[in-house]
Amino acid sequence: MKNFLRGVKDGVPIALGYLAVAVTLGIAAKNAGLTILQAVIASLTNNASAGEFVGFTLIAANAPYVELILMEALTNARYLLMSTALSQKLTKEVSTLQRLLLGMCVTDEIFGISVAYGDCLDPNYSYGAFAIACPAWALGTLIGAVLGSVLPLRAVSALSVGLYGMFIAIFIPPSKANPVVLGCVAAAFFLSWLFSAVPFLARLSTGITTILLTVVISLAAAILFPVKEETANG
Repeated sequence: MKNFLRGVKDGVPIALGYLAVAVTLGIAAKNAGLTILQAVIASLTNNASAGEFVGFTLIAANAPYVELILMEALTNARYLLMSTALSQKLTKEVSTLQRLLLGMCVTDEIFGISVAYGDCLDPNYSYGAFAIACPAWALGTLIGAVLGSVLPLRAVSALSVGLYGMFIAIFIPPSKANPVVLGCVAAAFFLSWLFSAVPFLARLSTGITTILLTVVISLAAAILFPVKEETANG
């Protein structure tokens, strides 16, 4: 219980951030045609801002299920790596059920504080952070979905820009620190424009275009600029 409460305490700043960001997701869900209940359920079952935004965008574009499944898998693939990393910090006494629950609790921010927890991770710590962060995420989505229903269209459109600001805030810092990331971002912008400007490429749906660019740019970066693994001696 002590570690659970510690996780709740450390999760409060995360919850406040989630509450603010999720408002724009709720607006995006409403714009995509989802009901308020559907939007809240989406946030309770898919604790990933990028994954939800991609999903709402594809739903709004009437994309087929195959595109939706592929894009969700690609967008949220990083959580597989995060879960694997956290599993290395667990003792043998942690049951399979606890490990599965921990995997469900993994978000970018909760992963960050869980990695910094110590040599061995007590899953109850991550559960505590998730217990405060997840309801805040759903509450923010609820507020956004309600605002999307009652506010004028111009106001809703203005608030929707906040989500794009969140994504800009995500990739600007690593772009400033790493020229490879900056190059990938620049390539993504250019190729996205190219796909919209060239007639035969513009016929591709938004989902397919995003999948192609994600795979091609990531693969090119991995081949041309591989990350060197640290040796056992550091």
